[in-house]
Amino acid sequence: MGKARILIVEDDFDISNMLRIYFSGQGFDVDVAPRGEVALDKTRQGLPHLIVLDIMLPDIDGYEVCRRLRTNTRTSHIPVIFLTQRDERSDKLQGLELGADDYITKPFDIEELKLRVVNAIARAERESLTDPRSGLPSGRLIEEQLRQTLRRDSWAYLDLRLNYFEGFKEVYGFVAADDVLRFTTMLLGEVMDEFGSPEDFIGHPGGNNFIIICKEDTGPKVHAAIKQRFGEQVLSHYNFMDREQGYIETTADSGDKQKTPLMNISVGLVLSSQNQVADIREITELAAEARRADSAK
Repeated sequence: MGKARILIVEDDFDISNMLRIYFSGQGFDVDVAPRGEVALDKTRQGLPHLIVLDIMLPDIDGYEVCRRLRTNTRTSHIPVIFLTQRDERSDKLQGLELGADDYITKPFDIEELKLRVVNAIARAERESLTDPRSGLPSGRLIEEQLRQTLRRDSWAYLDLRLNYFEGFKEVYGFVAADDVLRFTTMLLGEVMDEFGSPEDFIGHPGGNNFIIICKEDTGPKVHAAIKQRFGEQVLSHYNFMDREQGYIETTADSGDKQKTPLMNISVGLVLSSQNQVADIREITELAAEARRADSAK
């Protein structure tokens, strides 16, 4: 697993810099946003595992940032810890009503804040809310989203798999493989920002599999864009020699060397207008079948 990613949203430079230095030293990947709008942009560009959010910000306040995060399907699962000078019970209740996971008041004990951060991230992973590498929803959140999808009249479901990912991991290592998963997460987010809406959902069931749920008319555009962009951009994760020869050398089960193609992505697309389904298992099976057919092309 790669480093857990934290986004610090704080306009006081001394506090944000102190938190950045401290949590970086504790093994976290830390980013800082001095304004609420900047925080929302950074969250869309790369999902953090947790957000430490000050309430008093120079543009929009932390309450509004939290509200927008919670009303966007793609960011609603991210744990939020409010960090503020306010100590009124009503302020705490307002934050918790908006869906904040915790609340700590300035001046704070940095060790206490660290424990709250660690516990919130661990709780999300333990409850199968997020994948520890991508930060995307997994497990129970995907199942809940699929059940909601069945109640809608129009939807598209995409099942995505990175082909030859295990061969890449064998040659380039776990760190590079995790980088590919994070790259894929960002790519899917960029495509959905371009073609989708805040109600769309991106999930990571685990390993080299991802899923997207969006509006039916969006599905084919998303399918085409992901196929094209992944094929072009994933090449940057290979060295020059491997890109030139178009394959990498991996070890077969027999111990012999074999040529493994460079990674590509297969996508299975299921549209509500073309399929009558009664439960979530049917959706996932239809999508997996379509993905296998796409991989065979």
